[in-house]
Amino acid sequence: MSNVKTKVERANFVSTTNACKLCTPLGASLAFRGVEGAIPFQHGSQGCSTYMRRYIISHFREPVDIASSALGEKNAIYGGGPNLKKGILNVMKKYDPQLIGIATTCLTETIGDDVPRILFEFRKEFGDLNLPELVSVSTPSYNGTHMDGWHGAVCSLVEQLCTEQAEKDGSVNILPNMISCEDIRELRDICERFDVEATILPDISETLDAPALEDYVKIPTGGTPIKSIKEMSGASATIEFGRCLGDKTGGVALEKKFGVKNYRIGIPMGLRETDALFDTLEEITGTPTPRRYELERGRLIDAYVDGHKYVFGKRAIVYGEEDLVTGLCSFLSEIGVEVVLAGTGARGKGLAKAIAAATEGVARKMPIVREGVDFHDIADEAEELKPDLMIGHSKGYKYAKAWNIPLIRVGFPIHDRFGGQRILHIGYSGALSLFDKIVNSVLEKKQSDSDIGYGYL
Repeated sequence: MSNVKTKVERANFVSTTNACKLCTPLGASLAFRGVEGAIPFQHGSQGCSTYMRRYIISHFREPVDIASSALGEKNAIYGGGPNLKKGILNVMKKYDPQLIGIATTCLTETIGDDVPRILFEFRKEFGDLNLPELVSVSTPSYNGTHMDGWHGAVCSLVEQLCTEQAEKDGSVNILPNMISCEDIRELRDICERFDVEATILPDISETLDAPALEDYVKIPTGGTPIKSIKEMSGASATIEFGRCLGDKTGGVALEKKFGVKNYRIGIPMGLRETDALFDTLEEITGTPTPRRYELERGRLIDAYVDGHKYVFGKRAIVYGEEDLVTGLCSFLSEIGVEVVLAGTGARGKGLAKAIAAATEGVARKMPIVREGVDFHDIADEAEELKPDLMIGHSKGYKYAKAWNIPLIRVGFPIHDRFGGQRILHIGYSGALSLFDKIVNSVLEKKQSDSDIGYGYL
């Protein structure tokens, strides 16, 4: 028998079609925006920050300034150090910020700009000035998603600002992942009712969802105080949301350097993942869950019982950020919705393992899990699965419309509906709100598809 080698044919990669992710420095900019007195700064071409501002404003409906070193062709050859230094001085003059969060882009990563060295030189050259805090993070878009930028910025804030052991104060650090402004407000309310001082990093609840003001404010109020970030080493514990996190996070950094115990739980979406949050707070604080949340939990279970018959057995496609997808799969498994496909643009995040852990004992079977996909990939596979629902951000609308199924909008970005920044995803109240949306979407679809309709269910 001849020695024949089998060649495995693989489809050539042509292009990304409607990516299921956003660029890495965009995520970093959002995280920096959640720090008090901070200005996000892109070290790269002007187009990067212009695109990001437009994209973020469409979701949050707030003015968002992102500075840029505005590199051109010459800088791509000779380096962008002078532009970066000049840009920082311009931002200091125009905004008087407490902190400038500097994220690299594809251009500056490709030409090899050593940003930490440039900032070291800047501090020496202009040490006579009242300098703001300068925090840098490496965020090339060809090596990750907006979530890598978000987590990278949070880790950099912790590592570069929290450098000394602070006095123990019984507080709790919460690193909440990329959740909505309303989620942050809910999280803060929960901590207040547990009577625990919490440092939430980042806190975008006011900086990206501010009240109307008579005069324009260059830097909105709110955000995590820099002083609080520097004192995170004195906390009694850190709670970090996310089942798909790696080993380079703010919580891990605090535990390694200062011994602050890190509790890692999933984003508290649905009954069980929210139970995990309250169990963790009880363990850390020694305080029982307040009566308010016991009642909210009971109302959620009552709603599950009342609405179960409408959604049980429905088939859903879920997509978006890896930890949001995991939280949604956990929640949907509780209400009897079968997730047939779970997709994310991220790669190598252990999504399948995270979903299996989050749905253990509840889901009837595991969904098809796809990492590193765009919407073209999802659509090729999903249409044959005959879904009843899509759950994710606005970029899935084209496919939901083509398949004539409801799209439940969650996460970021939401560009074709109003109030995306105020969607509540977490806690018992968030689960109840999402459950109502899903049930009503199913009912509305059935009602609109009927020739005669109905006025009573």
